[in-house]
Amino acid sequence: MTTTTPAGTAVFDQLESEIRTYCRRFPAVFTRASGHRMWDEDGREYLDFLSGAGALNYGHNPAAARQALVDYLLADGPVHGLDLHTGAKRRFLERFQEVVLAPRGLSYRVQFTGPTGTNAIESAFKTVRRATGRTGIIAFTGGFHGLSLGALAASATAFKRGAAGVPLGNVVRMPYEGFAGEGVDTIDYLTRMLDDPGSGIDRPAAFVVETVQGEGGLNTASPEWLRRLAQLARERDILLIVDDIQAGCGRTGTFFSFEESGITPDLVCLSKSISGYGLPMALVLVKPELDQLGPGEHSGTFRGNNLAFVTATACLDHWADPAFAEGLAERVEVLDGLLADLARRFAALGCTPRGRGLIRGLGFTDPALADKVSRAAFAAGLLVETTGASGQVLKIMPPIVLAEDRLVHGITLLADVIDAVSRKEEDR
Repeated sequence: MTTTTPAGTAVFDQLESEIRTYCRRFPAVFTRASGHRMWDEDGREYLDFLSGAGALNYGHNPAAARQALVDYLLADGPVHGLDLHTGAKRRFLERFQEVVLAPRGLSYRVQFTGPTGTNAIESAFKTVRRATGRTGIIAFTGGFHGLSLGALAASATAFKRGAAGVPLGNVVRMPYEGFAGEGVDTIDYLTRMLDDPGSGIDRPAAFVVETVQGEGGLNTASPEWLRRLAQLARERDILLIVDDIQAGCGRTGTFFSFEESGITPDLVCLSKSISGYGLPMALVLVKPELDQLGPGEHSGTFRGNNLAFVTATACLDHWADPAFAEGLAERVEVLDGLLADLARRFAALGCTPRGRGLIRGLGFTDPALADKVSRAAFAAGLLVETTGASGQVLKIMPPIVLAEDRLVHGITLLADVIDAVSRKEEDR
């Protein structure tokens, strides 16, 4: 029997689950991608300032990684490897140690988990609970750490938590920096809750924190706040997990998002752009004395994605070149200036820059405006999503390798869209 595939998006509507999300905001069928651009099946070009929700920091199909990947495949290199030793894994570990860990004076063990960020969070939680003998985790308002049950318990958004269908326990939520207003010191509040025997808060195994809340509205922790959190953790014998799944791998301007603060977390979770190519890969960096889970106590069939090891190794070459970090700092400065200009131009809309580095956003007085701008931007050929518990912040994540003139072009296009949407709203 011969079947005919429906044209356009009909097959997705007919056969794919209702759970899909991004394709509803960007209803095109994409067939080609390179650098910061994507093309749909009709040949229309889009500027991609979505970057795979942070999985494509180096853009689509970066040439050096693509060549390394093709060469590996043509040589019949093993693709699937469980946690077997492979040459591809060895080369990644050696390069990661040489380029990332050693120059920063870090001595972590590398724990390969299942291939997604939520797998890394689950493994980190198991690790800190084993190491401390305690079960509780303190997470923060606005945080997002994944959608499997343990990680979801530490995530804050009611909509996502509500999908669990079961109670989510062993996590206490505390206010992130700025959550309770400018006059409230949330580290002082956290300290009081931990130290007061009448607070009802038991000493946890760990704090888990994002330095920039990628899904929580691009709230940003200051270096001082992070240093005080790390100090509190040390003084109270509580471990510190930094979730660098979205903000890491250069997104804030340095390889790790916590470098500016000078802290050294006990565990660091990485995924998304660690593979450098959009291939599934996740890992947890663990201080050696905390590496106490035994063989098989956290596992996953696809934790040995050798294709991801190959592309990750190729993309680490960026970080071996001091000129790359210098260029990245320049791009961060350019984007800072562009967003400051937008804030001045659209002051009447309450336009406020959020985030830092190249994980940025714009808030508006009208919380519905971000969604309208995102949809209008798609129509104009620019992919930007929204973030925050109510999607109230426009999220801007260009590739970290994007040339400055292309960055200016993208933000200029975005400015035109904001202007058009605001005029349309005024005419209503």
